[in-house]
Formats: sequence, structure tokens, C-alpha cells
Amino acid sequence: MKIYNFKNYIARISQSFYLLYVIKWLLLSIVIGLLIGSASAFFLVSLDWVTNWRESHVWIIALLPLGGLAIGLMYHYWGNSVVKGNNLLLEEFHSPKQIIPFRMAPLVLLGTLLTHLFGGSAGREGTAVQMGGAIADQFTHFFKLKQEDRGIILIMGISAGFASVFGTPLAGAVFALEVMVLSRIKYDALLPSLIVALIADYTCTAWHVKHTHYAIDVVPGLAPDTLLWAIIAGILFGLAAMLFSKGVHFFTKIFREKISYPPLRPLIGGVFIALSVYLMGTTEYIGLGVPLIVRSFGENLPVYAFMIKLLLTTFTIGAGFKGGEVTPLFFIGATLGNALFLILPLPMALLAGIGFVAVFSGATNTPIACTIMGIELFGIEAGVYIALACFVAYLFSGHTGIYSSQNRGGVKYVLYQRLKQRSFREYFK
Repeated sequence: MKIYNFKNYIARISQSFYLLYVIKWLLLSIVIGLLIGSASAFFLVSLDWVTNWRESHVWIIALLPLGGLAIGLMYHYWGNSVVKGNNLLLEEFHSPKQIIPFRMAPLVLLGTLLTHLFGGSAGREGTAVQMGGAIADQFTHFFKLKQEDRGIILIMGISAGFASVFGTPLAGAVFALEVMVLSRIKYDALLPSLIVALIADYTCTAWHVKHTHYAIDVVPGLAPDTLLWAIIAGILFGLAAMLFSKGVHFFTKIFREKISYPPLRPLIGGVFIALSVYLMGTTEYIGLGVPLIVRSFGENLPVYAFMIKLLLTTFTIGAGFKGGEVTPLFFIGATLGNALFLILPLPMALLAGIGFVAVFSGATNTPIACTIMGIELFGIEAGVYIALACFVAYLFSGHTGIYSSQNRGGVKYVLYQRLKQRSFREYFK
């Protein structure tokens, strides 16, 4: 009887430790979520303002080279320690050296707003994630947290930033976990990542910030042929993701090799982008491109739309402008899906929707987060098609991605290594 009571006593004590764990991370999540959610709200409102102002005063695109020079000088003299952006967060997670400088947050915010004001083709995820990571990591210093706790803090910052800027808390929580270590999940960060994502998203919404809504109106019943078409579409989305990733790395390398003084890179890049916009005679492919994304769910668009956005964005990011790659990836996937409607017997909105998240999946190596994001945005009815396309796109997007500091791992990297070492005949033995 005494032994039984002693065991119950020990069990109660162990549960109290879990309670303390939950309370600790709940309190941190509330503070971090409120701060990052508010920062994201300010960023989104400011981004809407500069975008609307640019569209009403298109002459300002001619000043894009000067905007690029300002960004280049700003980072060259004040942002050398944070110029790596998202990759710095990944590096600090895997090989901790120092607290992320808080200056990352205002620098990337201002750099992104200038990029969009003057007409660069970029996104917003990178900005939100970097702001989130920089804000959250300050708590490591304030509370003198242990190294294992710091990894959770960085995940929380990424989760809160991603969730609040897109209005997808579940996807944000999983994205932060999945993007850090390929093929593995840091389970002790699961609860903090989810709680802070929910709080940040709620905070951003409480500031009356509205997110764009998309809809897939028709979802065919599951059948062998429709699933096969989804797989084929996933392969093409994966190849588009690979092309995007290679494009970013290619233009980044070219600018670094050809132009030694960093501030001149966005200056010269801005000249080419501004001329391209003038020759095209439209601003639909610069900035976020949300209006064209919305139209891709119900209107026939030019079949080359995805390629224009791909080239403009990879060139913009490679030249040194700031922002992110994710919304352009949404654009590329949705417009490519719209183009595939001409050859694949699936509904246009479904192809646009699965392309929206599948290209993102392939470029970031986060198929689980992208599947969840697709379900959050489009509904569970299309869940099987979304998951199938995201995982196939992940597999066919090559063994690299847009984040060069991501640790390699996962099934496709293993398969790639096997194929390098064996012939196809040996592989299938």
C-alpha cells in the first residue's frame, strides 16, 4: 500500500514539472506573440500603403535604382551582421554564436518597404520571419535562457512571424519546426510554437488587419485519374520550385562575382528591373502580385505569367533587394496552375490552389507545413489533392532550396545520394 502511494506521489510531482513547463512557455508566448503580432500588423498596413501609393504614382518605379542604392548602403554600413536574413536564423539555430541583433527587425522592415515602394518584385514572409526571430531572440538575453531554450525561442519567432503575416497559425507553427531541421521535428518546441502562432495571429487580426481570401469552388471526387493528374501537376510544380531556387542562387552569385561593392548591386539591378517594367507596360508582375493571384483562381491568364514573375523575383532578390520569396512563390504556383488548366483535366481553381502551396513546398522543403497551409486557406475538401501535390513537388524540387543554410536531410536527399552512387539498375535491385 505504501509503495502504491509513493508511486502516485512521484507521478503527481512529474505532472507538476509539466505544468511548470507549460506556464513558462505560455507566459513567454503571450509576450512574444503580442509583440510580433503587432509588428506584423504594422508591417502589413505599411506595405499596403506603399503598394497603393506606388500604383497611384507609377513614375516612382523610375527611381528604383536609387531605392536599391539606399537599401544597399543601409545594409553595407549598418546591417553587415544581419545581411544573411533568414539564413542567419537557421545558422544560429544549428551553430549558436550570438544573439540575433535587434537591428535586423527595423532594417528588414525599412528595406522591404523601400523595395515595394519603388517597384521591386518581392514578398513579405522573409520580413515577418526576420522581424519575429530578432524580436524573440532578445528574450534569450533578457531572461538568460539556456542554449536548448534558445532554439525554441528562435522557432517561436519564426512561427509567430509567419502565422501573423499570412493568417495561418497552424501552418506557421509547423513551418517553423519543419524548416529548421529537415526530416526531424523538435518536439519540445511543438507547444510553444503553436501557442505563440495563435497569439500572434490573433494580435495581428485584433489590429483590424485583413488577409486575402482565396477559394476553390469545385473539388472533384477522388478517383485514380484525378489523383494521377494531381501527381503530374505536383511534378511540374516541383520543377518550377527548383528553377526558382536555382534562379535565386544564380543571380546572387552573378551579382557578387561581377560587382564587388555591395551597395551597387541593387542600384544596377534596379536599372534592369525598372526598364523591364517599362517595356512590359504593366505593374502586375512587381510587388506582391496579389491581384493576379486572386484572378488565377477564376480567369484565364497568359501562360507565361509564372515565368515573368519567377525571373523578376529571382533577379530582385539576387540583386540585394529585401522582402521575401514566399508570396512570389504563391504567385508562380497559382499562375502555373492556371496555365496547366489548358492541358490537365482538373478545375482551374483547384490547380491554382494546389500550385499556390506546392511550389512553396518544393522551394522551402516544408511539405507538411504547406499541406496544412493549403487546408487552412482552401478547406479540407481539397486536402488530399493538396497533400499529394505538396509532397510530390517536394520530392521533385531538387536537393536544395531557397534557404542555403538549411541542413540537408529527408528522403529526397537520401535518394539523391543513392542515385549518385548507383546506376538505375542497381538502385531497383
